[in-house]
Amino acid sequence: MTMTQDRAETVALTCLGWLAANDVLLPVFLGATGASENDLRDRAADPEFLGSVLDFVMMDDAWVMAFCTGAGLAPEVPMQARAALPGGTQVNWT
Repeated sequence: MTMTQDRAETVALTCLGWLAANDVLLPVFLGATGASENDLRDRAADPEFLGSVLDFVMMDDAWVMAFCTGAGLAPEVPMQARAALPGGTQVNWT
């Protein structure tokens, strides 16, 4: 099944909520991206920002598993969602 952009945005918003509630990872995300807590609210509807949320969480398999377990999603869903958002296409170097 193909992931639509609307579904991908919903997954990413769910991930953003999970990240915002995570007292350990939220400061790491803010530091890594340069985003502020205000940016989380102001850019929550921005598909590119939502893609950066998924990019961050997908840096660590344990984070992916924790998010997916908490959200009741299969572990491959964040990657599928990321591919459906702007900038998420796979690069083919050949």
